[in-house]
Amino acid sequence: MMKTKILNIYIRELILQLGLLILVFVFYTFDQHEHSVVEHEVAYFINYMIAAYFISYYLLPKFYYKKRFKLFIIYVLLVIAAVIYIEEGLIERIYFPETRGKHFPGVFYNLANCLPILTIITGFKFGWDALVKQKQLDDLKDMVQESELMYLKSQINPHFLFNNLNNLYAYALEQSPKTPEIILELSTVLRYILYECRDNYVPLSKEVNHLNDFIKLSKLQVEERGEVMFSSDIKNMGFKIAPLILPVFIENAFKHCTSSLSSNAAIHIDLVVNDTGLLEFICTNTFSTQSNTDNLSKGIGLENVKRRLQLLYPNAHKLKIEAEETEYRVKLQMQLNPID
Repeated sequence: MMKTKILNIYIRELILQLGLLILVFVFYTFDQHEHSVVEHEVAYFINYMIAAYFISYYLLPKFYYKKRFKLFIIYVLLVIAAVIYIEEGLIERIYFPETRGKHFPGVFYNLANCLPILTIITGFKFGWDALVKQKQLDDLKDMVQESELMYLKSQINPHFLFNNLNNLYAYALEQSPKTPEIILELSTVLRYILYECRDNYVPLSKEVNHLNDFIKLSKLQVEERGEVMFSSDIKNMGFKIAPLILPVFIENAFKHCTSSLSSNAAIHIDLVVNDTGLLEFICTNTFSTQSNTDNLSKGIGLENVKRRLQLLYPNAHKLKIEAEETEYRVKLQMQLNPID
């Protein structure tokens, strides 16, 4: 696949080079008065063309791109000198033996003739190489970002599983009748995480269903110690969202409540998506000052999701986290993209 991609780049470059060469050739050698190509202009053009391609395909990669600028300038000057020598010492003596071939008009006169062709052809090659290099850098950046996203997402699964297995272990020790229910809900959530979140974005409807399952599972941690309320108002499901972002904030809220000494824990979760795909998510929970909120708010999951938001929604999200007395609140806005 990589070889095919490189071959396609060379083919496109060849086609564009041929197109440019034909265009410059016609403009330089065609005489409007005689309505034909002038023979001696063709000879000049071939001389300039050879020099231009020597600079483009040999001197640029061998010296300029390797930052050997002094040698590059010296060799370019030598190439230009060779072009002038061939033009004055050979071509003009063949086509104008009795006139222009007998005297040297000066360096500036010759430079005015050859530099436009050399600049156009060499400049095209330099510009093309810059575009190819930028494309390679963009591809590399995308690969690095994709690798980072995969790494971040891989952290979520064990993090989530670790927390819930601990809860499941506690219920099993107590021989709680809720243990089978926890296992069932856990398997549903894990199925979504493992098999339906492989892409960077999933349909909004799937993520909302996952939120419902995730909240059902997490409610078992609170039991009778408080209330959990989840409301959603989604005007349009035709959008996609990065998976496993919102559940991290919900998980953080349940951690606050379960670590709190208060028996009146409360978690309120509101999700609104308007017709244009603007998502507003608010998660509010109570907490105790003795629950070490600073450590909870700086956990692996929260730092992970902040980084994912930066990568997936640059300049398209606002995250605000507030802790006031006994209330902890997360406000998130994201501009979702429509499903392709």
